[in-house]
Amino acid sequence: MTFKRIILGIIFCSLSIATVSAADQTDHPLLTRYPGTEVISKKVEAYGEYKLMVGFDEKHQHVAKALEGKLTRIVYRSPKERSTLEVFRNYQKALKTAGAKTIFTCEMDECGPGYTRSLWNRFNGLFTASDGDPRYLSAELKTDTAQVYIGLMVAKTRSQLDIVEMKPMQEGLVTLDAKALEKGIIEDGKVSVYGILFDTDKALIKAASKPALTAIAELLNNNEALNVYIVGHTDMTASLSHNKTLSQQRAQAVVTALINDYKITATRLEAHGVGPLSPVASNKNEAGKSKNRRVELVEK
Repeated sequence: MTFKRIILGIIFCSLSIATVSAADQTDHPLLTRYPGTEVISKKVEAYGEYKLMVGFDEKHQHVAKALEGKLTRIVYRSPKERSTLEVFRNYQKALKTAGAKTIFTCEMDECGPGYTRSLWNRFNGLFTASDGDPRYLSAELKTDTAQVYIGLMVAKTRSQLDIVEMKPMQEGLVTLDAKALEKGIIEDGKVSVYGILFDTDKALIKAASKPALTAIAELLNNNEALNVYIVGHTDMTASLSHNKTLSQQRAQAVVTALINDYKITATRLEAHGVGPLSPVASNKNEAGKSKNRRVELVEK
């Protein structure tokens, strides 16, 4: 299902949205606005972190699903002559027609008392004390190009639409050169390399890793007396034994590439995998996990 087809579906499922003009790019191409609403603000991140509200626990604390991808947030000023019920039901119908699956929804008191809802402002900016008649839903939708998650809050004064497109981050944009690697070895006896890339749960080195591997080879060629351990690290996802095996396989893949493709003498390299046992950040969030997934060069 493409974005174009979804728009057509939404147009004919009671929202009655006119086609957005070429000069007006304020709406997300996936979901057009309710008639009579005005855009207050819009924010787009090519790749970012997001916590999707998916329910409450037994203590009525927020339960979130951690997401990464392209983020779009649009805040609308609600039409004064329309109830939050009418606006919310139109969005629900549009999403259902488009094939979206509702993950969680709450309306009015089900979303908690006013003082509780005001705390949602720290939770992706949802709800403030002034937002009356609140209604919320989170949903997921598969398109031809991405898995999409939607967080929608409709309230008396404003509505907020958050859309997360689960597309992979553009990789290989930041690499280390040989001088930077050498500096780390001299100062700390080790250096982390984040430019060596693998698919999730695999040990096959991706083509975008070439600049980082070239830098390592240059470091070793410039320092003929330097021998290193190639150490693989993972985050805390999956079991310890699985991650230790995976990190060992990834470290060995780096060693093999340096020997075969860059003609580094095999006796100068030794692969080890420690899995999640030496983190540099918390594994409780995606930002920390991404820092823990790395390859280190450790001087022998």
